[in-house]
Amino acid sequence: MASEQRLLILELLAHPEENFGHQWSADASSFGVCMTLIAEALSVTQPTISRHLEILNQAGFIKIKKHLKWKYCERNNDHIKEYLGWLANKLN
Repeated sequence: MASEQRLLILELLAHPEENFGHQWSADASSFGVCMTLIAEALSVTQPTISRHLEILNQAGFIKIKKHLKWKYCERNNDHIKEYLGWLANKLN
């Protein structure tokens, strides 16, 4: 969560249809968003976006699935809510 780019990724994935409605390979809201489109939205290279997405995946904030030669990402809203609850308890 210490990265502005990772926070932006989570913000963009909160509204996949609005932010990635132009995705033609799969429905962005039901299947996830292609990593390539996320890289384009942030104007970063594939290796950079892969690293950010892997960190988010390891933290449980996103889910990554592979379909054919592409990888798709979607937010794990349940885990994000759980994390926010834990953080709120820690800060009280």
